[in-house]
Amino acid sequence: MSYLAILAIIQGITEFLPVSSSAHLAIFPELTGYDDQGLLIDIAVHFGSLGAVILYNWRILLRMALSVISFGRMYRNSLPIAIMALLATGPAILVGYFLSEYDIIDLYLRNMLVIGCATLFFGIILGLADRNKGHRRIDSITFFDAVVIGLAQTLAFIPGTSRSGICMTMARITGLSRTASAQFAMILSIPVILGASVKSGSDIIWENQSAVLDAAITAAALAFIAALLSIAAMMWMIERLSMMPFVIYRIALGTMLIVISFQL
Repeated sequence: MSYLAILAIIQGITEFLPVSSSAHLAIFPELTGYDDQGLLIDIAVHFGSLGAVILYNWRILLRMALSVISFGRMYRNSLPIAIMALLATGPAILVGYFLSEYDIIDLYLRNMLVIGCATLFFGIILGLADRNKGHRRIDSITFFDAVVIGLAQTLAFIPGTSRSGICMTMARITGLSRTASAQFAMILSIPVILGASVKSGSDIIWENQSAVLDAAITAAALAFIAALLSIAAMMWMIERLSMMPFVIYRIALGTMLIVISFQL
């Protein structure tokens, strides 16, 4: 299996799991000797993952869209979810714009030690948050929930934090059930991934990328399949078990990344 195929599968599997895709994409070049896959491939795998999360959640997304279009006359319970999702997305847009303008992430945060520490620390926080016995449904989400989850999502710009992981963590702290926490985290991923992909896509409009177009399409397809399967597996796991398997995995991965950082 080619390097790009493995990369696309890793991205698809880890994008929506609370385990940090950036941590996996950081350690992969160290193990393989490969590095940058190119901007077009990066956009392709994100669009593949985006397609998977939309397909998996198409029912709730359709109800949200119809509720907004009808001003709440259709699927009234879905209108608050749509409003709160937009509200929770605001902080990430503002912080993301600021960080990209000053290139703070690449200059100061994208290194193995930071990624390892974030993976470990926020994995432990996820485990503590999951001890909450909250069982609220996603349609019970409040203004306060949206604000604190949205603010927490900005921490995901620290590589290793995991955007889905920090959203699930704060959602569990506010009392949402595991299923509702995962659902809301996936809904919030849609504008974030779409916005980042469109912004990155504008950087390659004037570049000749036809040579890697076939590879990009293949990578998107593999990421789509891997993401769809991983989402289904995650929902099955958290509904029947808990977040603890992900917590244990993050602790092990974070520790390994920290060790590797001191050996580089």
